[in-house]
Amino acid sequence: MYRVYQLMNRVIDIRFNERTNQSAITEFILVGLTDSLEQQILLFWVFTLIYSVAMAGNCLLIVTIASCKKLHTPMYFLLTNLSLLNMFSISVTTPKLLQTLSTHTKTISFYGCVAQAYFFIFALGSELLLLSIMAFDRYAAICHPLQYASIMRKEVCIGMAAGRVIGMVYSALHTGFMLQLSFCSSNIVNHFFCDLLPLLKLSCSDTSRNEALIFVADVFFGMGSCGLTLTSYFFILRAIFQIRSNEGKKKAFSTCSSHLLVVSFYFSAVIYTYIRPSSVSSIDNDKLVSLLYSVVTPVVNPIIYSLRNKEVKEALKALTRRGRLIQGSQS
Repeated sequence: MYRVYQLMNRVIDIRFNERTNQSAITEFILVGLTDSLEQQILLFWVFTLIYSVAMAGNCLLIVTIASCKKLHTPMYFLLTNLSLLNMFSISVTTPKLLQTLSTHTKTISFYGCVAQAYFFIFALGSELLLLSIMAFDRYAAICHPLQYASIMRKEVCIGMAAGRVIGMVYSALHTGFMLQLSFCSSNIVNHFFCDLLPLLKLSCSDTSRNEALIFVADVFFGMGSCGLTLTSYFFILRAIFQIRSNEGKKKAFSTCSSHLLVVSFYFSAVIYTYIRPSSVSSIDNDKLVSLLYSVVTPVVNPIIYSLRNKEVKEALKALTRRGRLIQGSQS
């Protein structure tokens, strides 16, 4: 019995030592965008402006849609969800980036880094799915206008919007696999946030499961969402070209042009980062492209949808008039 007791203690010690080695790195250092102090000050104010505009623009779009009964349609319900995701995704990366630029403190705790990676993967996957669902919505509206109400009924829209649960599960799997990795050498992340690919490069253990999961995600989220979107727009364009009047073509195309711009911008950046061959890699380019879909896109989306959408512009004007009337009555 004494020998068994000694053996058990030895196993516990080995497991403890392994755990200690795995968690030897308690924090990561984010390299960021630049080492120049002058550039950091400039970038701080630039990203503060971008973050403020993104939050204000998406909030305004949500309030505008909520206040106008005319916009209580499946298309704008999905657009509201997109604005909420935009606000969430930019809040995952930008506040930490602003802290790094203002305090010049580039460290982030191990679990803080894992949490940032989790929420970013969730936001990325959810937005890809939502954009493909919005493409299907435009397909139903243009190609099957008479059946649109039955195809995009309320229950279907809520079910589609709840599809972000898939993104949550996928993100949890990635995070779970990441927590099993050993980070026992370098803790320098050559990025401005805890992205998945730079973190995997730092691991000194086997990352084959993580890479397999990334491949599955590339097929399902990347190629699957992109395939559904391209298929929807193939049928949309075919239906538009079959319309005889130029006015009808212009009206049909205007209903999907805003979404097409957003999809082209977002998908091209994500595909470049996650689905391109590993041989085509540049750290500086990766950071720049990551800025496009993690920081710039949440700003561009509400601008595109408000400036290029007649119904949204009319609702914004009505909301502004209502605000002035309230201010006038209070004064």
